[in-house]
Amino acid sequence: MAIRLYKAYTPGTRNRTVSTFEEISTNKPEKSLIKYIHYHKGHNNQGVITSRHRGGGHKKKYRLIDFKRNKINILAKVASIEYDPNRNARIALLHYIDGTKKYILHPRSLSIGQFVTSGPDATIDVGNALPMAYIPLGTAVHNIEIKAGKGGQIVRAAGTYAQILAKEGDFVTLKLPSSEVRLFRKECYATIGQIGNIDYNNITIGKAGRNRWLGKKPKVRGIVMNPVDHPHGGGEGKSPIGRKQPMTPWGKPALGVKTRPTKKYSNSYILRKRK
Repeated sequence: MAIRLYKAYTPGTRNRTVSTFEEISTNKPEKSLIKYIHYHKGHNNQGVITSRHRGGGHKKKYRLIDFKRNKINILAKVASIEYDPNRNARIALLHYIDGTKKYILHPRSLSIGQFVTSGPDATIDVGNALPMAYIPLGTAVHNIEIKAGKGGQIVRAAGTYAQILAKEGDFVTLKLPSSEVRLFRKECYATIGQIGNIDYNNITIGKAGRNRWLGKKPKVRGIVMNPVDHPHGGGEGKSPIGRKQPMTPWGKPALGVKTRPTKKYSNSYILRKRK
């Protein structure tokens, strides 16, 4: 994937960069694999905003992605590589030899016409999914299951991958993109390779309106609000926070305070915390 630069013809094109979309092979999704989803725009079932700064955005439909890869030992041909408005990675449409069609996350260097498969007997090739017990040390993997059979839940963003460091007993040790080192059950599935669209993090938005297309509303700093609206608010001119430490709008400590539960079930699986 490459990045397209703009000249500063307008304020909106100054410093703006976009993907070239050169790997995309079609702009029409598979009809049987899309569905409408009602977006709540940050509101809960009572209409109260529980997640701020969400709303608007371009109309889109959800693509049904096969995170489980549970069609064991059935060959599938990569039919197309498509854009997905719901994630920063590209998706690949697979045509299985039994007639089924499924979307998967598009791994880097997987091209149209190649064949992929899943199962313990699969080869160590890009796009194949195997239990981690059968994957060699040092291999880059993505779409990793936390619970066997539930489907991949982590390492799904554009350009990310995890590395298999060790195997001992019933567990496999992985180094995650966050630099965290964690244990996983050896029967959990993972897909070989790195997720594609690796230049995504080099894209510059360029203007505020482009974030509005993505459904992101403006954020207002607490320090410019009134005291009734935020703990940082009030004062004349540019005033400091006025408290011992930064606070959230609801008065809880913010910026650097650990929020992970100290007795979380998975703490025993983490060998080295993320930085």
